Amino acid sequence: MITKVHMEALSPTMEEGQLVKWHKGEGDAVSSGDILAEIETDKATMELVARGDGVLRKVILAEGGTAPVGDVIAVIAAPDEDISSAVGDAGGGAPAEGPQTAATSTPARPAKSENAGEAQARPASRGAQTTAAPPASSTDGGRRKASPLARRLAEDLGVDLALVQGSGPGGRIVKRDIEAAKEAGVTAPAPVGWTPDESEYEDVPVSQLRKTIAKRLVESIGPVPHFFLTVDVDMGRAVAARGSINAMLGQSGEKVSINDILLKAVAAALRKHPECNAQWHGGHIRRFNAVHLGVAVAVEDGLITPVIKNAHLKGISQIAREVRELAGRAREKKLMPDEYTGSTFSVSNLGMFGIHEFTAIINPPEAAILAVGGAEDTPVVVDGEVTVRPRMRVTMSCDHRVIDGAQGSRFLATLKAMLEEPTAIVV
Repeated sequence: MITKVHMEALSPTMEEGQLVKWHKGEGDAVSSGDILAEIETDKATMELVARGDGVLRKVILAEGGTAPVGDVIAVIAAPDEDISSAVGDAGGGAPAEGPQTAATSTPARPAKSENAGEAQARPASRGAQTTAAPPASSTDGGRRKASPLARRLAEDLGVDLALVQGSGPGGRIVKRDIEAAKEAGVTAPAPVGWTPDESEYEDVPVSQLRKTIAKRLVESIGPVPHFFLTVDVDMGRAVAARGSINAMLGQSGEKVSINDILLKAVAAALRKHPECNAQWHGGHIRRFNAVHLGVAVAVEDGLITPVIKNAHLKGISQIAREVRELAGRAREKKLMPDEYTGSTFSVSNLGMFGIHEFTAIINPPEAAILAVGGAEDTPVVVDGEVTVRPRMRVTMSCDHRVIDGAQGSRFLATLKAMLEEPTAIVV
């Protein structure tokens, strides 16, 4: 029985995946449940398991290649079973961009012809056909017929599609036509103006995570009406509280940070202001009783927000442990989907990078995010005397469809009071 191996949706927001590594090779025996490959999703690297028994007869997507969710990337079947129809139905994954990494054992390009028509219509000659007047069948309303892969390859190689005659079905331009045209020196017209020399720049491949970040931010900063509220917090007592907590933890090896205290204070404040612990859902606003905090973590490819579930029920030391564990797995791309989804409010702290104030972009459908700067010794007037105190600025980005200025201000006032008198967190 033939089993098509599809690019599965391994995260709730995944639209395409990149094949990091095959754990099985062509000719290997496969049982249902075996780990076939590692797939980089928009959030993490996940394992793809077999859904059938047999032999891995055909690997269609090579390591480093990408494919949309639903595309066939391999075929499992009996050793003597005809798999031509399954291979012919497979979708062509995009080739990997940029140099191969040391972990890649096969070329970073698709392992098959881009469509069945190409295999049936392969010309005897590799020479490019470069007429400027292609047959009518190769155009579509003035636009040349070309496969998506051929168009991408033509753009990458600088080949002018108008000068290439297709050899695919109906005169369609396919991958081999672009390759042959490049060999023959068919290039696109040079752009007017200055063009940088290749030694002056580096093209960095876009990871699945970075693609998702780009898409999500466009969805947020445009449609979501942001406004921003900033408060200045005296962190003297919070710093002292951190010292006391770490002293009590003693030889356990555990430590808490100012950020851990901040997260606990945010969770406690949100319980008092559920109007800020909310999401926009078009026809209704959803207010949460539980506080699930998304904590922004910088990773190699961008940013990911592991979630501290039910943060309002957890102590500071427990929050500290979870943040460390989740951040570590995030950097290793080992988070499970339920560990980075479901947040009701997010916190982004750049204080450790020397940033004292910034604004953050809301992560829809959440209604707010808190941007936290670093604590800085600042001269202030206390009881008529100038003294130096550690001060920290926090800025709340609010979705005005959900949160009004007065509501956001009340939440920040509560948060400020808790940080300036940490015993208020447990009241």
